[in-house]
Amino acid sequence: MMTLSELNASDLYHACDLEQFSFETTEELESLTEIIGQRRAVEAVQFGIDINQEGYNVFVLGPSGAGKRTLVQQFLEQRAPKEPTPDDWCYVNNFDQPHKPIALRLPTGKGPQLRDDMEQLMEDVQSALSGAFESDEYRQRRQSLQERFTEQQQQAVEALQQKARERGLAFMQTPAGLAFAPLDPHGKPMSPEEVQKLSEERRQEFQAAAQEMEKEAQRIMEETPRAQRRARRELKELNHQVAEQAVKPLIDELHSHYEDHPRVLSYLEAVKGDLVDQAEELLKLQREEHEQKQPTGPAGAPIPKSVMEAALLRRYKVNVLVEHEPSEGAPVISEDHPTHQNVIGRIEHLAQMGTLIADFNLIMSGALHRANGGYLILDTYKLLSQPFVWEALKRALQSREIRIESPQEMVGLISTITLEPEPIPLDVKVVLLGPPLFFHLLNSLDPEFAELFKVPADFEIDMDRGEENTQLYTRLLGTLAQKYQLRPFHRAAVARVIEHSSRLAGDAQKLSIHMRSVADLMREADYWARQNGHEAVKVKDVQQTIDAQRYRASRQYERAQELIQRELILIDTEGATVGQINGLAVTPFGDLLFGQPHRITARVHMGKGEVIDIEREVALGGPLHSKGVLILAGFLAGRYARTQPLSLSASLVFEQSYGEVEGDSASAAELCVLLSAIAEVPLKQSLAITGSVNQHGQVQAIGGVNEKIEGFFDLCQGHHLNGEQGVLIPAANVQHLMLRQEVIDAVEAGKLHIYPLKTIDQAMEMLTGLPAGEPDEQGNYPAESLNGKISANLAELSRRRQQFLPGLGDREGD
Repeated sequence: MMTLSELNASDLYHACDLEQFSFETTEELESLTEIIGQRRAVEAVQFGIDINQEGYNVFVLGPSGAGKRTLVQQFLEQRAPKEPTPDDWCYVNNFDQPHKPIALRLPTGKGPQLRDDMEQLMEDVQSALSGAFESDEYRQRRQSLQERFTEQQQQAVEALQQKARERGLAFMQTPAGLAFAPLDPHGKPMSPEEVQKLSEERRQEFQAAAQEMEKEAQRIMEETPRAQRRARRELKELNHQVAEQAVKPLIDELHSHYEDHPRVLSYLEAVKGDLVDQAEELLKLQREEHEQKQPTGPAGAPIPKSVMEAALLRRYKVNVLVEHEPSEGAPVISEDHPTHQNVIGRIEHLAQMGTLIADFNLIMSGALHRANGGYLILDTYKLLSQPFVWEALKRALQSREIRIESPQEMVGLISTITLEPEPIPLDVKVVLLGPPLFFHLLNSLDPEFAELFKVPADFEIDMDRGEENTQLYTRLLGTLAQKYQLRPFHRAAVARVIEHSSRLAGDAQKLSIHMRSVADLMREADYWARQNGHEAVKVKDVQQTIDAQRYRASRQYERAQELIQRELILIDTEGATVGQINGLAVTPFGDLLFGQPHRITARVHMGKGEVIDIEREVALGGPLHSKGVLILAGFLAGRYARTQPLSLSASLVFEQSYGEVEGDSASAAELCVLLSAIAEVPLKQSLAITGSVNQHGQVQAIGGVNEKIEGFFDLCQGHHLNGEQGVLIPAANVQHLMLRQEVIDAVEAGKLHIYPLKTIDQAMEMLTGLPAGEPDEQGNYPAESLNGKISANLAELSRRRQQFLPGLGDREGD
């Protein structure tokens, strides 16, 4: 019989040696500037940032709270100030096509300068136009045009009158229009009575002359509107010349500021032409403001000043979409609410007189605009939870330009005319943060993902617990204390944090770098230090924090323990029973795990070699648990069915389990209880077992070993800790042990025993008290050994099955 050595108390906890610390409190430590424990991720991020090729954006994958965002921001904020500052971007009016605003790229600082220059230009233009159109020269030239038109009209009328006199007619203007009447010998118009006294021949002569003169008058009347139009054109040309003379020097002065920017010069030329065209409207608005009159519309309704401004002055403004300080370096933008509008940008609208208006001034930047020329950090979960953003982001990265459009336009829900801003070239590195699941799902389901995010930065959650790393970790704790303005930590408190960090990592040889958990522990320890009146955080405060965290999360765990104590859930910790064993599982609550004992039972009867997993049959067993059960069948067949068929059917179940069972960490317990049922040998109920097993009977490491041991310890304490209880764990898990002090004390006092296992035979010897037995040269086991009993019972089942179903073996082999 193999002897299985018990673990000592020293094997159950890897304490932190205080002698390695030369400080008293963390305030004596130098701040940590480098990023520890994330060499792989840092190198990946650095590679993704450095490589200047299309599609090499970065996906940082790791669990929530691991410090991904902090690492990325810290890395980029150290790097970005050393890089060139990107250009400013502005939107200006397109005077030819107002619905297609023009994007202007300007060197850093030039965007606000252009905006200020245009505002000053408009003030100067209004003054210049007012002065030009109120000058004596303009008035004289305008008066000259008006006088010339009036003179031409008068000359035409006088010529008509002279011609009428020559024909013996008087030219008169009546309310009904122009009229002609015969003249008497004295040169006065005849009355109707006098005309009637004339001879018929004379009247007909006057009538013919009057008709001829009416035609001449009609010709003159038709010429008058044409003359008026010519006069207006001449006046407009005059106004155009005067306005251009007023505006041109001001525009030419601006040209000198932007000689190296052809697109700005083209824009200024367009501004000059439009200012000349709109000079009269600008003057009208200026006069109304000076006279404090409110402008009115065609129906006489008052027009708000803002509408007039939108129609006139707003068209000459400059919308600075993105501006930078010359010395700020590349931008690092972290968008916490990545909606479509917040990432791509948006076009706002103003309500005016019952209608919505939009112009280039209402174009608002998105995170891509602000990060252009730098870096954009996005959370994948938030990004994917917003409609249309993922597709819009991919389209922007593929086309390397930012095109602002509403989601309604993207899916064709609206067809109204809206703004179509000129796209802006995009040069940005995008860093996505998310759990590994999102990375793998996107990589497998979205064919464009791998083309756009070629660099995965896989995040570590723990680091080796060596002397050098321990010293770095203490500096990390000191840096966190300074960052969050906490009390300094005493070196004993630091040691306790390091020990608990190994517990969080689930490995005595590792340190957790899950920053949220570590930072929360320190913040809460600082709270308890204040409550306890300590100037520095002591080990008592850290332990109080650990206990308080566990207590807050343990309601369900304590309720389950209570149900076991009251025997509502049946679990024995004494005696021995055939086909019954105590398995161990873990139940998560937030970031904490709690160990939960479970009774596992097995029943065996004659059959055709099946091991039925009741959990799987009722859809409560996960795939990993089902895999573990199928491995048991492979073990049985490989060890006991080499010369005879496996003629049994067995059923396995987690008793009083009402939720899903997942994982293979109970497969060792299931194999032990199955072997017990076959051999009809009782198993000690004072022992619990955890571990997975392979088809060769080797016991393999599992997770949550500390919590599983503590869960069975709590149960035994409630029943009666009599010195016989213990836990069988995989030998590979010994290096993971960081147990609670009360468990260590119980082991040291001999009240609890912990045994490391390498094979299932060792487990069965501990659970049954019988030797496992070794096969001889013919493969036969000793009759009184455990394996001998199993082989004998299986042979008996096979014999009975052959008697019960003669010839079945032949038919099964056909």
